[in-house]
Amino acid sequence: MNGAMFELILANVAFVGTHFLMSHTLRARMVGVLGNMGFQIAYSAVSLGTLAWIYFAYIDAPPADLPGTGQIGWIIATLIILPALVLYAGSMMGNPAMPTPKAQKQARAEPKGVFKVTRHPMMWAFALWALSHIILFWSLRSAITALSIAVLALVGAKLQDRKKRVQMGEAWEMWESKTTFWPRWGALATAGALPWAVGLILFVFLSWLHLPIAGISAGIWRWF
Repeated sequence: MNGAMFELILANVAFVGTHFLMSHTLRARMVGVLGNMGFQIAYSAVSLGTLAWIYFAYIDAPPADLPGTGQIGWIIATLIILPALVLYAGSMMGNPAMPTPKAQKQARAEPKGVFKVTRHPMMWAFALWALSHIILFWSLRSAITALSIAVLALVGAKLQDRKKRVQMGEAWEMWESKTTFWPRWGALATAGALPWAVGLILFVFLSWLHLPIAGISAGIWRWF
């Protein structure tokens, strides 16, 4: 393993580890010392700093050192990204996990939209993005980074449930009783017109953006 790949592993461990520590184990202590605003600034600074570390280690690592899965892999990855973006778009609409004044009311309401699929649509969107890159088997740098994002998303979702039970009490317990951690993919078709419309727009635009940013054609643009 070369130095750049080892550094990329360290950067990903730092990114995921500091997220978990600051979101859970150290959060109360940091808020007590820094206050809410100071905590948010520190959290953002550490997150951006470790993300930048990943970026620079990533570009120094070999770009295509695995055999890849060919056209089949690209087809599967493309099909996975569309529901990921629908989940992501829908997660912005009426999400009780967001720190808003309406969170308690939203948690007591009947789930609608992408929340009929899972109560963690944003986390599953990131996990599906990670899966699509692992399936491509394009490079070790992509596999390592994608795996860390998947761990952050899915372990983070479980830890979020625990944190929200403490913060929101009975309201979050009600939300858990009406929703599921593991996606019910059949419910995605009933997620609503707006999440699907926004998800499709994001799908077309972000897959187009993949070439100028990453230098690789992705999504439908691989065939058009």
